[in-house]
Amino acid sequence: MPVAARYHAAMVAEFPDMPRPAAVVLDIGNVLIDWQPEIFFDRHMPADARARMFEEADLHGMNLRIDRGADLHATVMAKAAQHPRWAPMIRLWHDRWLEMASPAITGSVHLMAALRRRGVPVFALSNFGIAPFEIARRAYPFLDAFDRRWISGHLGLVKPEPEIYARLEADSGIAPNRLLFTDDRADNIAAARARGWQTHLFTTPQNLAGHLRAAGLLTEEETRI
Repeated sequence: MPVAARYHAAMVAEFPDMPRPAAVVLDIGNVLIDWQPEIFFDRHMPADARARMFEEADLHGMNLRIDRGADLHATVMAKAAQHPRWAPMIRLWHDRWLEMASPAITGSVHLMAALRRRGVPVFALSNFGIAPFEIARRAYPFLDAFDRRWISGHLGLVKPEPEIYARLEADSGIAPNRLLFTDDRADNIAAARARGWQTHLFTTPQNLAGHLRAAGLLTEEETRI
């Protein structure tokens, strides 16, 4: 069975009364741009040392504070001062941030553009710090092509907290079951699905393309990546 037909059969079986989506909601990191800080650091230090640094310094916890709106420079430099053993490497989280957030995932960018050409509203819902998002915008012009954006750093809320999904619902005025959301993290998807959103766990642009075709939003030709 072709991929699109499999997606359609699965969607109909699970949601027999599912309406056509009125808007598509995209995560950014690992959907539109690569976000793999571990891979970046593995290029600059032994992998076992990198693993110890991430655990001892809790760099993902640091990044979550930035995603909630903390200042990028101040937060990274404070963390570096707390962990002098790792300080030169930790400072790279600020100094070379864009290298951790690259490259663009071109297939997903293509699908975003195809949706907008079709007149389908495309929203961003992303855990992203304020300064990092400005860096990313300068590097990736397609981040300015969203119809609307809900960025965690500006809201002081992060996925998968219910409040960030509720904010998008209230601001957009679109019923939850008419929002189609894709994200690479299962917990973020589960939180959206619990609110009645249509969801797609992102793995590849090709699989997302199949879901968009099955939802009736794009054609085979429009999703050719």
